[in-house]
Amino acid sequence: MDDPMPTSGIRDLILNLPSSEIRDVSEIAADVDGLIALWFGESDEPTPAFIKQAAVDSLARDETFYTSNSGVAPLREAIMAYMARIYGGAFERDRITVTASGMHAIAIAAQALIDPGDNAVVVGPIWPNVRETVHIMGGTVRDTYLQPGNDGWRLDLDAVVDRCDGATKLIFINSPGNPTGWMMTADEQRSLLDFCRDHGIWIVCDDVYARVVYDRDHAPSFIELAEPEDRVLAINSFSKSWSMTGWRLGWITAPVELVEILAKITEFNIAGPTTFVQHAGITALTDGDDYVAQLVAKLKRRRDLICQGLAGFGRVTLSAPDAAFYAFFQVDGLDNSFDFAVKLAREARVGLAPGSAFGPAGQGHLRLCFASSDGMLEEALTRLRPFLD
Repeated sequence: MDDPMPTSGIRDLILNLPSSEIRDVSEIAADVDGLIALWFGESDEPTPAFIKQAAVDSLARDETFYTSNSGVAPLREAIMAYMARIYGGAFERDRITVTASGMHAIAIAAQALIDPGDNAVVVGPIWPNVRETVHIMGGTVRDTYLQPGNDGWRLDLDAVVDRCDGATKLIFINSPGNPTGWMMTADEQRSLLDFCRDHGIWIVCDDVYARVVYDRDHAPSFIELAEPEDRVLAINSFSKSWSMTGWRLGWITAPVELVEILAKITEFNIAGPTTFVQHAGITALTDGDDYVAQLVAKLKRRRDLICQGLAGFGRVTLSAPDAAFYAFFQVDGLDNSFDFAVKLAREARVGLAPGSAFGPAGQGHLRLCFASSDGMLEEALTRLRPFLD
């Protein structure tokens, strides 16, 4: 047998990076027959045909060459127009950076802003990749957690402010939130923006679920309140609202001065996002509003189906999410979310994400992605009942 690959010379920090518990559970249970997989954050709907056709047409036009680091001009202009339509106001094209996914956007934001010794205040429970991008850059994470309540999750702004000090480079907020479905109010955003202006702290806001909201057209965003020169970096993605997870396409809205830096970082990471995928993104933004509305209507029905079903289980405590497409629920007596998620995958044949993947505040919880067919969700509830009732 060959010797294992030597690890000498690899940064200790990288060697010690934790793996994703969500991925770990899915790989452990990969051989389970007939498993209903509800652990990943994506719809089971394929990308709509009109978006796929735009990529086909782009390929037919031989749009397969290198492009600008910041993205092709027509897509940046389409993003600019989309942002103005959704949020109001005007957005300059030079504030837009096209990225190869929302995850890529988070990574290059950390590369641009975090020096070793800096800290980032992160509001959780939150998708685990966010925290690790800070760690990779040699920064530390100062967690502050949403508090559960009878009316859903709530943010303690004073707790966020108290976690900041002279080494705080940024505050990271995902609203609407994964996994909780929590949504920050405009008043809360205004207060935090004022604080960050006074202290020179960046706000990095993850808006990828901005359109997956059940009582309005879109969630409040810092981008609606910020001046062009404010230290606000807004991240968005095509993955959720247009069912394009595998396409790997997103964007950042930032001050012009930062966009120039992001272009340099992109050059030394990927050179630029995939060309023909960007042309599909143009079509998604310009022709996709009806699709988004139909998708959200389906998701609202499925949210109600899942929440009503889980509410009938004796061990479950759950607040219906205001946005996103997850049920993040507490299980009475559960002290190891990971092991229980593995048990559910193997014995109930339902794949859920362990709450511990989203930070210590998620322990004792599970996340169920309800962006699947009604029939699949009903069957999942049937299978889960013996384990959660």
